[in-house]
Amino acid sequence: MANNMELSQKSTNKDTSNLKTLQKRKTIWAYIFLAPQIIVFFIFSAYPIVMSYVYSFYEWSGIGPLNDFIGLANYQQLLTSGRFWNSALVSIYYILGTTLLGVGGALILAIILNDQKLKSKGFYRAIYFLPVVTTTAIVGIIMGSIFGINGFFNQLLVDFNIIDKPIPWLTDPVLAVIILIVIGSWKGLGINMVYWLAGLQSIPNELYESAQLDGAGFWATLRHVTLPLLKPIAAVIILLSLVSGINAFDLVKTLTNGGPNFATETMDLFIYNYAFSSQLGGGQVRMGYASAAGVLLGLFTFAISMVFGAASFGKQIIKLKGNKKKKGGVKAL
Repeated sequence: MANNMELSQKSTNKDTSNLKTLQKRKTIWAYIFLAPQIIVFFIFSAYPIVMSYVYSFYEWSGIGPLNDFIGLANYQQLLTSGRFWNSALVSIYYILGTTLLGVGGALILAIILNDQKLKSKGFYRAIYFLPVVTTTAIVGIIMGSIFGINGFFNQLLVDFNIIDKPIPWLTDPVLAVIILIVIGSWKGLGINMVYWLAGLQSIPNELYESAQLDGAGFWATLRHVTLPLLKPIAAVIILLSLVSGINAFDLVKTLTNGGPNFATETMDLFIYNYAFSSQLGGGQVRMGYASAAGVLLGLFTFAISMVFGAASFGKQIIKLKGNKKKKGGVKAL
C-alpha cells in the first residue's frame, strides 16, 4: 500500500515537473517570437521618445555631440513665441473642426446607410470609404490643384458665372484654415462611418420594433433608443478623432505647407520646420528646440486624452468601484 502511494506521488511530481518544463518552453518561445517586435519598438519608438526629452535641454543642430546644455531655455523660448502659440491655436481649430464635422457627418451617413431598405449600400459605403485608403499626401496635392487660385473649382465657378474673379481659397488665412478642416474631415469620414455602422448594427432590432409598436417616430427612436446605446462607442470614436487631428501633418504639408504666412501651420508642422529646415533657425537646424516643442505636443495630447477619458468614462469607473465596495461589504457580512 505504501509502495503504491510512493509511486503515485512520484508520478504526480513527474507530471508537475513536465508541466512546468512545458510552460517554460512556451514562455521562452513566446519571448523569442516577441523579440523582433520588442526590439523594433525600443529602437524606433521608446528610444526616440526618451532622447527627445534629453535633446530638449540642449541647443543642438542634430549633428555632433551634445555639448551646449541650456536647461529650460528652449521651453522658455517656446512659451514666449507667438508663432508657437499660433500653431497651437491652428491645431486646436483643426482638431475641433475635424471632430465635429467628421464624427457628426459620419454618424448621419451611417444612419442613412444602415437602412435595410436602401439599395446598393455596399457601393455607397465603398465610395465614402475610398478617401481613407488614399494616401493623405496624394489627397493634399490633388486638393491643392483643385482649390488653387487657378484651380478646377475656381474655374468651374467662373464658367457658371457664380463668381467674377477667383477666390483665394488657399492664400487667404481664414479660408485656408476652413478648407483644411473640410478636407481633413472628408478624409476621415469613411473610417468614422465604419465605426458608427458597427455600433448601429450591435443594437438589437427588437428595440426598434418595440419603439414602433409604441408609436415612436424616427426622431423619437433616434433620441431615446439609438443615441443612448451609441454612447460607449461614441466616446471611442471622438477620442480617436481628437488624436488623429493632433497628428495632422502630411495633409497640411502638401496642401498649404503652413501658409499663407504660417496661418495654417499646425504644431506638427512647426516641429518639422525647426527640426529639418535651416531657414527658420538662423542658418542651422534646431533639433533641440524642435524636441522641446515635441515634448509639449506630447503633454498636450496626454492632457486631452486624460480629460476626455475622465469626462467620458469617469462615471462608469465610479460605478465599478462602488459595485466592488458593495460586493466586498456583502462578503464581509
